[in-house]
Amino acid sequence: MTTVLPDTGVGPLLRDWREQRRISQLELALRADSSARHISFIETGRARPSEDMVLRLAEQLDVPVRERNALLVVAGYAPRYAQTPLDDPAMASLRESIDRLLTAYEPYPALVVDGTYGVVAANRGIALLLEGVPEKLLTPPVNAMRLTLHPEGLAPRIVNLPEWRADLLAQMDRQIALVRSPELRALYDEVAGYPVPARAGGADRAAGSDGTGPERAAAFALPMLLEHGGRVLSFVSSIATFNTPMDVTVAELAIETFLPADRETAAYLHAHVPS
Repeated sequence: MTTVLPDTGVGPLLRDWREQRRISQLELALRADSSARHISFIETGRARPSEDMVLRLAEQLDVPVRERNALLVVAGYAPRYAQTPLDDPAMASLRESIDRLLTAYEPYPALVVDGTYGVVAANRGIALLLEGVPEKLLTPPVNAMRLTLHPEGLAPRIVNLPEWRADLLAQMDRQIALVRSPELRALYDEVAGYPVPARAGGADRAAGSDGTGPERAAAFALPMLLEHGGRVLSFVSSIATFNTPMDVTVAELAIETFLPADRETAAYLHAHVPS
């Protein structure tokens, strides 16, 4: 994933981040142990921030790691954070830990994606849900958003597709607001443009795990209601990221887990995912 920044200097870019976070110059100055006057001078280009100041401001503004590197470059400094490929030997322990985590979560579905939703790893719970998806969507590089929203992917089997689709697109839209990524924008335009298939089960199937129950599961969170094997499985998802990453690749990894929202879904997974 690349970052595109306008050639306006680091000051206006820092101002954009501050305004996006809805923080005043005074509040930012207090957080960064500076003064509102100095922050103003930096933003208008009257003062050149030190490398340490760029990093302090970026940290207080919760700027993503990739964009911190970009800010440093625009300010005339070398990037601070490495971007190590996942297949690099230095990442061996991370890959092993991810694999152990995904395996431990079975039979429930879990996967790891990168900053543009490319699937880095997935467990057998995910493989079960993807049964019947055309091979062309499963050929690397596999993309989680395409798998979910493509009319030949999971979309026709998602009973509450309009709600789930709207939630995924809103998630992507929030991410685009944080990172200036042409790849992510192109992916959003692509998946948002997919035709929405008719729901295979119909609205009346969105109730129980077998499509006949009177109550809708997971009232505490929006569930994904997915048809599989003649049943409607109900999941709520959770996304986790790494704390204080020092590498761009690691910073952009996200672990998404799908928790059964009812006992029937849990029992179905235990019965159909090999132990």
